[in-house]
Amino acid sequence: MRHIVIGDIHGRDNWQRINIKSCDKIIFIGDYVDSPTLSDYAILENFKKIINLKKRHMDKVILLLGNHDAHYLHYPHHQCSGFRKSMQRDLTAILRRNADLFQIAYQKDNYLFTHAGVTNNWYNEIQRLPKIKEFGETAANIAGQLNQIEHSAFRTHLYDAGISRGGYGCGGPLWADLKESFSDCLHGCHQIVGHTKVEEIRTISYTDRSITYTDVLTAREQFHELDI
Repeated sequence: MRHIVIGDIHGRDNWQRINIKSCDKIIFIGDYVDSPTLSDYAILENFKKIINLKKRHMDKVILLLGNHDAHYLHYPHHQCSGFRKSMQRDLTAILRRNADLFQIAYQKDNYLFTHAGVTNNWYNEIQRLPKIKEFGETAANIAGQLNQIEHSAFRTHLYDAGISRGGYGCGGPLWADLKESFSDCLHGCHQIVGHTKVEEIRTISYTDRSITYTDVLTAREQFHELDI
């Protein structure tokens, strides 16, 4: 299956130049909002178009949540830099009305897609919680477990920020920084993530795992393509 991954767009509309007929899956890696330069109107209209694209192609388009989206969806919790008070009411309403269109993670075989990545330290830590371990036993894969957590009382663990992002402990799959994930990406998985800006799409590979960073749209128009 041909996958095209779109990194953090922050209001940009260059995703519209992708030919949707040219692939089997289009995966938005999250962070649809909170542009440093674009207007509220431009961000909002672009976001609505992405949601409409998902509704027209439910099986083909995957919308992952980013940390910048979560602070509107779960307002007033999980706020981060770039938050626009002027957009809070509209974005919170849109995200909550369409919450079933978004997910924390997507997985195809041993390829795992999240906004920021899953580290061994964070994943092993949350497995010590009995209920979260139970999710892992009933889910089909890691993505399924993470998506179950989002809809549970343990959701806050997904939004853990590590030291390099101003938090404590290990960064979760919406907050892990490259400094955490490049050397500690989850064993047994090939991960595709955004969140940390890079000049060009780059992959770090190990014997049993790899991680690819796609947050490049600040520097260049480049989308990640892969066959799985």
